[in-house]
Amino acid sequence: MIGRLSAVTRPSSAALLGRSAARRAQNHAVASFKASTTRWSSSGRTVALANGSKISLSRKEQGRPAHRTFADGWVRDNCQCTQCVNQDTRQRNFDTFQLQEDVHPVNFSETEKHLEVQWSDSHKSQHPWSWLDSWFEGGYAEQFGQDEARVFWNSSIEDAPPEVPFDAVMSESDEKGMADLTRNIWVHGFSFVVDTPPTPEATESLLEKVGPIRTTHYGGFYDFIPDLALADTAYTNLALPAHTDTTYFSEPAGLQAFHLLSHHAPPNAKPSDDALGGQSLLVDGFHIASTLKKESPEAYETLRTIQVPWHASGNKSIAIVPDRTYPVIEEDNGELTRVRWNNDDRGIVDVFNAEKWYNAARKWNEIIRRRSSEYWFQLTPGRVVIFDNWRVMHGRSAFEGIRRICGAYTPRDDFMSRYRETNFPHESVIGRNLNMRSRKPTENKQEYEAITRAP
Repeated sequence: MIGRLSAVTRPSSAALLGRSAARRAQNHAVASFKASTTRWSSSGRTVALANGSKISLSRKEQGRPAHRTFADGWVRDNCQCTQCVNQDTRQRNFDTFQLQEDVHPVNFSETEKHLEVQWSDSHKSQHPWSWLDSWFEGGYAEQFGQDEARVFWNSSIEDAPPEVPFDAVMSESDEKGMADLTRNIWVHGFSFVVDTPPTPEATESLLEKVGPIRTTHYGGFYDFIPDLALADTAYTNLALPAHTDTTYFSEPAGLQAFHLLSHHAPPNAKPSDDALGGQSLLVDGFHIASTLKKESPEAYETLRTIQVPWHASGNKSIAIVPDRTYPVIEEDNGELTRVRWNNDDRGIVDVFNAEKWYNAARKWNEIIRRRSSEYWFQLTPGRVVIFDNWRVMHGRSAFEGIRRICGAYTPRDDFMSRYRETNFPHESVIGRNLNMRSRKPTENKQEYEAITRAP
């Protein structure tokens, strides 16, 4: 079988002369690997002690051969046996740096579920096939799943905004309601929770079920009227343009929630007066960013790369800034991860970047304020709105009278845990957490593609 495969992958001299350097490197890598093969597994994978002693794994991807050679220390450090890993906490039971520097595999054996490696220090390690397979192209998502695709939106979301009943979310016997709520927030950036009892107690219980309430200089759970008890325009009856909250924190609040408990007309107005104002506004920051990128790529790059200072300085004895300056748009290898936008809380842009930044920010602001970007709605008692503060901007129109609102912030990490734990199997979530990968492509992408995409 080995000889038959070697014959298939050994190119003729004429073919070699016409191939690129990358293709020659590919054929050399594949041939070298197969020459070192010592055993076949029953699963169709090929396991080898390549280059002397390194563990290599070969398999076919879409009918084409692909292989990986794993560093000795990395394989040994990631043994999953009960001696090396606490099976309850998934934490290591040994000191990585007490291992011999030259530890190396001397033999291996295969079971249906995992690869066993015998090491020079006499330890026998275990490595699930599913975990090893995850290091091939596309294997991570295949083995551990992936978050659902996000849906960017504009004003048309008003036709069918996402919502979940309060009782479904609060159910102790079925997590489907919580799964629906957290999925809505992840996919769309927000969700309403309808039929909520119009009390601060019910609202606080709801938010605590999503995740722990984050305490800031504003306190924890908030329940306020516009009295400027804290020096922030949110505590007035003024209009607020679309913005994200806590831009001045190193890690801005993850989720934010509002529940209008009551709104009474001013003393000389009729209780039924419809002109009290106070409409709420949501704007999808990721939609704005993607629109900006299409319409003005240069402006997008400016807001992605130029760092801006942010601050909270309105309350006595409080002067908050992030750990460093941050751009308006943040991404990870092309994927949007966060927008940070509150013109009121922005510090002074570096004079050397000022003209470029202001031109880009003006375009950004113009897209935000397009009617097609805005989703306006009226908060009412019993209808809580929870939104992703890393993505969705919020605002309001000016209002009259006395308006009582409660709500809270939720840390981002706790929300992500809740979303994944209620929407995916626990084991796949743990597997993903243990094997979290950067979205950055492999540094040796050309070589990777040359090896894994052999015809």
